[in-house]
Amino acid sequence: MSFLERLEEFRATEKRLTWQGTFQDYLELLKKQPTAAQLSHARIYEMIMSEGVEEVNGTKKFKFFSKEIFGLDKTLENLVEEYFHPAARRMDVRKRILLLMGPVSGGKSTLVAMLKHGLERFSRTEAGAVYGIKGCPMHEEPLHLIPRELREEFQNEYKVHIEGELCPSCRMRLETEFDGKIENFPVERVILSEDDRVGIGTFTPSDPKSQDIADLTGSVDFSTIADYGSESDPRAYRFDGELNIANRGIMEFQEMLKCDEKFLWNLLSLSQEGNFKAGRFALIYADEMIVAHTNESEYKSFISNKKNEALQSRIIVMKIPYNLKVSEEVKIYEKLIKQSDLNDIHIAPHALRVASIFSVLSRLKESKKQGMDVVKKMKLYDGEDVEGFKQKDLHELQTEAIDEGMSGVDPRYVINRLSSSLIRTQTKCINPLDVLRGLKDGLDQHPSISKEERDRLLNFISVARKEFDEMAKKEVQKAFVYSYEESARVLFENYLDNVEAYCNGVKLTDPITDEEMDPDEKLMRSIEEQIGVSENVKKAFREEILIRLSSYARKGKRFDYGSHERMREAIEKKLFADLKDVVKITTSTKTPDAEQLKRINLVSARLIKEHGYCPVCANELLKYVGSLLNR
Repeated sequence: MSFLERLEEFRATEKRLTWQGTFQDYLELLKKQPTAAQLSHARIYEMIMSEGVEEVNGTKKFKFFSKEIFGLDKTLENLVEEYFHPAARRMDVRKRILLLMGPVSGGKSTLVAMLKHGLERFSRTEAGAVYGIKGCPMHEEPLHLIPRELREEFQNEYKVHIEGELCPSCRMRLETEFDGKIENFPVERVILSEDDRVGIGTFTPSDPKSQDIADLTGSVDFSTIADYGSESDPRAYRFDGELNIANRGIMEFQEMLKCDEKFLWNLLSLSQEGNFKAGRFALIYADEMIVAHTNESEYKSFISNKKNEALQSRIIVMKIPYNLKVSEEVKIYEKLIKQSDLNDIHIAPHALRVASIFSVLSRLKESKKQGMDVVKKMKLYDGEDVEGFKQKDLHELQTEAIDEGMSGVDPRYVINRLSSSLIRTQTKCINPLDVLRGLKDGLDQHPSISKEERDRLLNFISVARKEFDEMAKKEVQKAFVYSYEESARVLFENYLDNVEAYCNGVKLTDPITDEEMDPDEKLMRSIEEQIGVSENVKKAFREEILIRLSSYARKGKRFDYGSHERMREAIEKKLFADLKDVVKITTSTKTPDAEQLKRINLVSARLIKEHGYCPVCANELLKYVGSLLNR
């Protein structure tokens, strides 16, 4: 489909979203779709749930957030289950201001932006359709037209809850234009839009001396006072403050705690009673979620001030910490880099991972548990089992450090250093060592960190380098083992023969001399030790391999060393250990012979084809591993 055809299709879709009718027509629509009259918190909750939920390791993962926010599944579960869900059920928490509190660049603004943009999209669907009084400056719920005396009867018949009163403008119109006949009042479908200032508002504090409260609550239109004679006439008032236009949706209060007190007073009534004061009118009802965000130091300063006690009780604080999973941190950097125009530069495998290791290590707290260090903790948080600990130990570790993730290196610093490395590269490719160098140079240029903090971060760069060394050796190990595929297969077959004889309590026959001999314990242990199988559990491990072998045989399948993850790792490590001298010589020689050159080309091709390397970083990796093996 061409762009012009797509444009025509878009216009047709926009036209289909248009709906106009009377209040009487709206009541007929409500019989078919009662959710059209739901309150803002319920609509936001339905929006989140409509995209699906899955449970991973006992934590709910909401697909609504999964494309933009990474590694905060538990935090988001708390947000949805402890705030949005009860608020959607009209519990009292919906009358509270949601305050997202966390370190800089932790995802607070991204979270709010997702809610706002998501609500815009959801209002364009049938499930999220919003209807308002036509011509109302606050596009309010048409059911507000129903007199209070008749609401209980209406709710019993339609099974729809009514909350709120008409705004001053619609109250006047009902009497002057429609003579109190609510059934004739015009109703239209409302498409929420931040750009059009419909249902989504944003308030940003500025200089207290110049900023007017009218930015929040609207203002008198002095040009019309001569026509209408009074400031209390709704026709002489602009209901265009952020609290007015955000009705039916979300109002984002940026840097709320930096705001002048007079702006916060308006939130007291809104967050408790659902209404606010504007001009010379009675209290104005507003159905909106108020969300604000701040950092920890500002919040502590706010709660230490006794004057703020009334507002404190009307706030629900949700901590938004940094992500603590390396694999999720990688996704953050991938997302930020994709937004740039650097598609022509190749990022070598593990380059973003080493940056993520550095970031996550800086955010972790030391554990008091015996045998647990920050590196083990990092791996455990990322889903790996480490020596002496398993995933079941996670909860205890997290409970031990409640404020973990509220400090450390922020993603902006890392992406700034990555940007510098990407721009400076001469080879159109950056590797993990380039990234680590960039991170270190950034610390040297950072004037605001103390010597102790700088030394701590330099240590984490060293740890990330050691982790990369292991990854690099493993990557080359796999590529070399693949080029010795036949050797790996023979070694595995030999191991299986010995395991079968051991478990069955029989001897093996030497294929050359026909002599009977005991299973080769030395061979079996040399392989098993590669993956930490101890002397005490070797029998159970061998029996497990034999059971797996029998199971494959019954199904008519071939059991090779790649069929068992731990077995494959053991064979690769054993073969690599046996080939260590060959690998060392092959990767470090400056004048390779024909056989060595063939082997290098095979390994390089494997790295490019299977592991995402380009010719430049594949060659650099081989040289680097050669230097590591020669140390």
